[in-house]
Amino acid sequence: MKRTCSIQTPLGDMAALAEGDELCGLWFVDQKYVPEDSGEWRHDPNYPVFVALRRQLDAYFAGELREFDLPLAPQGTPFQMAIWELLRAIPPGTTTTYGALSRLVAPRREGRIPSAQAVGGAVGRNPIDIIIPCHRVIGADGSLTGYAGGLERKAALLALERGEGLPPA
Repeated sequence: MKRTCSIQTPLGDMAALAEGDELCGLWFVDQKYVPEDSGEWRHDPNYPVFVALRRQLDAYFAGELREFDLPLAPQGTPFQMAIWELLRAIPPGTTTTYGALSRLVAPRREGRIPSAQAVGGAVGRNPIDIIIPCHRVIGADGSLTGYAGGLERKAALLALERGEGLPPA
């Protein structure tokens, strides 16, 4: 059974989705690629994984948590899963580029280097926002680009992780 809840954050409302004891989705409600409930999701805000998620998100937004510790179960293609695994290795407060990720994933693809655009597509379809830190990926020229939750949120998340706090609302 899939369970869902809404979570309020300083950057806007998020929707969370869990299956079993694992988090399989976390999205800003107005971002791209949010799946729709086909009627099988049960609203259960007090489900244990959601209680832990809210506690950790509160600590993250307060600048007190840098690494999340939640059981995750993102669903995607093998290529997407490989990219999302690489995203989890990007340290808080740092960034990398789509091109760098394409070179890092090449050994898992028999040395074939995917295009930065293909990597961007996988990054953009990340189903567990913030925790799988797709906001830490920037353009080759250092520009903020390609965040499904919006570039203002991306900038705010990066500022938070650099210890600058959240910008005023």
